[in-house]
Amino acid sequence: MVVRGSRMLRSEVSLHPRLFAIAVAGAAVYGVATVASSSALRWTIDHAVLPRFERGSVGTGTVVAGCTAIVVVGLVRAAGVVVRRSWAGRTQWGVISTLRGQLGRRYLAQPAGWHQRQVTGELVAHVGVDCDAATDAMGPLPYATGVVVLLATATVALLRTDLLLGGVAIALFPLISLVNIWYQHRVQVPAEEAQAQLGELSARVHESLEGALVVKALGQADREVARVAATAASLRRAKLRTAVMRADFEALLDGLPALTNVLLVALGARRVAAGAVTVGDVTGFVYLYGLLVWPLRMIGFLLGDLPRSLAGWERVQSLLAQPVEPDPAAKLGRPADGLAVELRGVSFRYDDRPVLIDVDLRVPRGATVAIVGRTGAGKSTLVQLVAGLLGPDQGEVAVHPGARRVVFQDAFLFAGTIADNVGLWRRLPPDEPDRSLRLAAAEFVHDLPDGAATVVGERGVSLSGGQRQRVAAARALAARPALLVLDDVTSALDPATEATVLANLRNELAGTTTVLVASRPSTIALADVVVYLDDGRVVAQGAHEDLLVAEPGYRALVEAYARERAEDPEAVTGRG
Repeated sequence: MVVRGSRMLRSEVSLHPRLFAIAVAGAAVYGVATVASSSALRWTIDHAVLPRFERGSVGTGTVVAGCTAIVVVGLVRAAGVVVRRSWAGRTQWGVISTLRGQLGRRYLAQPAGWHQRQVTGELVAHVGVDCDAATDAMGPLPYATGVVVLLATATVALLRTDLLLGGVAIALFPLISLVNIWYQHRVQVPAEEAQAQLGELSARVHESLEGALVVKALGQADREVARVAATAASLRRAKLRTAVMRADFEALLDGLPALTNVLLVALGARRVAAGAVTVGDVTGFVYLYGLLVWPLRMIGFLLGDLPRSLAGWERVQSLLAQPVEPDPAAKLGRPADGLAVELRGVSFRYDDRPVLIDVDLRVPRGATVAIVGRTGAGKSTLVQLVAGLLGPDQGEVAVHPGARRVVFQDAFLFAGTIADNVGLWRRLPPDEPDRSLRLAAAEFVHDLPDGAATVVGERGVSLSGGQRQRVAAARALAARPALLVLDDVTSALDPATEATVLANLRNELAGTTTVLVASRPSTIALADVVVYLDDGRVVAQGAHEDLLVAEPGYRALVEAYARERAEDPEAVTGRG
């Protein structure tokens, strides 16, 4: 583990070497000043304190010199501490920021298919708890590095003062190293287990909060609490094992130096009686050794944090090591002249389960195309292929160059203002947000307390489903896309609002090609072309009226849609 930990720390230091060097320099100044403080104390005792007891007086200059030396060395030590702590903190938080930036860029670089295979809570845990854990060892690292200077300087000073006392003192150093090695071997497994459990708990809590309404609606709150509690209990057990081991480790770190100090005092008294050293030497000796206890513990803290840091670091690096998968959008071809979208022999599978089979599709520029089919027919997969979010397993998807925008049925809004959500924090022309909201039939925004400056809360929780969908549609329209893909977006709109939105698209975005998944007869009837999917195959395509006559399966599906709408009052009155 020490070898792996050293590699980790070298990698982290390389991210911000200058900040780390300043922190180490401060720690080195502290180390040298610490040894100098014992020398100043020893000189003051031998030249000012003892002569005062032995002769009854001492020169004022001697007292001033001793006090000045102690104060100056103390100020230098304090300055070293300030520099070390300040720049160590900057280094640690700089590394955290860099790691989080690397993860964020990697997340955004991965295509939609990669994200569909990930657990969102785990991704959040990597950016949060794993990055924090990975840098825990960075905090004491500059101090521990400066301790090397301190120990080297102190060893020379101790041995120069008295070989016997110095030998006894420095004999503790390898003993503490052995204790550290013992601790590392014991704590490695529970530390890694605790970090893994922490990631799992983060994922479980994220999932529970995301599905809170579903859990409450189904009356499963107690069961969900029990699931989270079971994961939390596993984390607690792993953390307790680590804490108990660390308590034993710190007890040894406290006890060994204390016992050594007792031995040094006893042995030092004998050396003073033998005339080998002075009282000031022994006092400075014990004082210096007392100062060494905390730095030695800092090395212990560094090694104590190393297992958890290593676990967090390796979890972060395992994700960063995953190659960026090819972006399906980069593989989109160019369709034939006059076409906005062209699919040639396209097939797609989810986990070896065929979803689309040998699909051929041609969409003229500026047309409105409705994708219709039973649940599971492959409609959403088809529009994601058209949008370049997924890549086909076989065949080719060709899309005319130009801006593409997708609006999903589950409209996602960020925790900001409506204007922020429309522009996605881009600088738009002053009238563009209002224009886009009007095209999306989102005039309700003007009735809100602050209009487009109204904060909608996380996921747009303060808006209804239909209102969220209209804001999401306005966000897509603000880009004036050449291709607009709507995945059953109008499902939460009443028929009148739906007709208004589609009419606005036809009248004011005549050059925009619209491909939409539709399950409402009124929506289907407004399309120029209807594509009927069944079991992943294009069964028929053409005008709505023609398919009603020529395709019995399509007619039965549309009639089923109509009956469902007639039986569902919300389908008529609207849901937002």
